[in-house]
Amino acid sequence: MDRVVRIKELVAQLNKAGETYYQENKEIIPNIEYDELYDELVSLEEETGIVLSNSPTAHVGYETIGDLPKEKHEFPMLSLDKTKDIDVLASWIKDKSGMLSWKLDGLTIVLTYKEGKLEKAITRGNGITGEVITNNARVFANLPLKIDYKGELVLRGEAVIKYSDFERINNEIPDIDAKYKNPRNLCSGTVRQLNNKIAFERKVNFYAFALVKAEGVNFNNSRISQIEWIRKRGFETVGFKNVDSTSMKETVSWFGENIGKNDSPSDGLVLIYDNINYGQSLGATSKFPRDAIAFKWKDEVKETKLEAIEW
Repeated sequence: MDRVVRIKELVAQLNKAGETYYQENKEIIPNIEYDELYDELVSLEEETGIVLSNSPTAHVGYETIGDLPKEKHEFPMLSLDKTKDIDVLASWIKDKSGMLSWKLDGLTIVLTYKEGKLEKAITRGNGITGEVITNNARVFANLPLKIDYKGELVLRGEAVIKYSDFERINNEIPDIDAKYKNPRNLCSGTVRQLNNKIAFERKVNFYAFALVKAEGVNFNNSRISQIEWIRKRGFETVGFKNVDSTSMKETVSWFGENIGKNDSPSDGLVLIYDNINYGQSLGATSKFPRDAIAFKWKDEVKETKLEAIEW
């Protein structure tokens, strides 16, 4: 079994046992078995150099800060051009292959790791300047605090609050007018809190969707290879499929059929050329990069009947 997969299994199993014991006063696994699993986790973390933020071996203290400083992105972030037409996607990809992935509906975050440790987390902001939210990122539910790559790593991803956690949070609010409207707004407000205990309690998750910088690593000129490399460092990534013009309709249809099964909010898809050099050679307009395009689901039109108006 892959060691990273095993680490995630052990973290989930040990956390479940701990929560059940302390919250429900139930012992779902004997102490001796818990200790054996804990020791196995410690050994795997030492072997791989990967420690997840929610690992029982990681003791992350809560911290309150005075403000969120702003900082310019080393690599500015442009918006994506958009279409609702599958035929446009097929003609856009031409004779190349691409990576088609979920476009998660949360808050885009840029992470920087140095010497194997999380150094900085910045929100997208206006694409040029964002807010430093490192304090909150350290308690994201699934983020690696330590990885086995010692060079400078910069990657982008989406911070989201899952539907299941969103419903749990809303169910704890008795006043219907005080309930949160949607997971995206809740997530946006959560990652910008000055007390990171709030981000921990609301279980913000991070899903990487793009690698920006990792010096000295050969990705064989492939975006998909980059995503697979990121996964091996312990990160969770957006779900994706490899596509070309001939498989575009079938693949988009698969995403459409499966969107209802997602626990994370999504408002479309993103298509990017797998060939890194080719995509970068296309440059960008003043608004959009030319190596990627977003797909939005077509608006549904249905009839409805107005029965009453309450002033």
